[in-house]
Amino acid sequence: MREAFHEQLDSIFSDLAEICDAVEKSVRLATQALLNGDAEIAEAVIAADAKVDRARERVEETAFSLLSLQQPVAGDLRVVVSALRMVSELERMGDLSVHVAKIARLRVPEIAVPEDARATVARMGDVAEDMVRRVSAVITERDVEAAIALGRDDEEMDQLRRTSFTQLLGDDWQHGVEAAIDIALLGRYYERIADHAVSVANRVVFAVTGQFPVASDA
Repeated sequence: MREAFHEQLDSIFSDLAEICDAVEKSVRLATQALLNGDAEIAEAVIAADAKVDRARERVEETAFSLLSLQQPVAGDLRVVVSALRMVSELERMGDLSVHVAKIARLRVPEIAVPEDARATVARMGDVAEDMVRRVSAVITERDVEAAIALGRDDEEMDQLRRTSFTQLLGDDWQHGVEAAIDIALLGRYYERIADHAVSVANRVVFAVTGQFPVASDA
């Protein structure tokens, strides 16, 4: 009975990693659609979100089944509850990539990102994609050290967000209010993807060790 229980636990983490891989693809394609003004790719990102939603439902069903039928305690209970929180955050990351894709689609045939903001937004997309990719590895390996390192590396995204605000609030911004709103929203979406990635990584640490990482003062 306990062996079957732990096999189901492992299957939950495998499903979480698969969801993470799908979200990584969504972030990558949403950024591509945004920078290239590609409505077809944007539509593909939006349509693919339903797959993430269904995967979340499967994880929740398995987790609730374990809770009701197996009545786990101590460390096992901690892992199941952590998985439920993680899948919710992963779904939200997918939703945020859809928001990016919708901005891209809204501005077609124009490109939503002005040329002088392009480098910053492109880097935001790269950082977000990299963080989601690393979260997938953290989940698969339940790697506590890699999870803690991910949290410490979130500063680059925060700096990019500050840079984007400096650009759109500068006296030399010449792209109007609409573009400024787009850039502000995009910065928020990418920053939140990174924040959720860190939160998922922290929950892996909690699932494995029973403690959350101590926040760095650096």
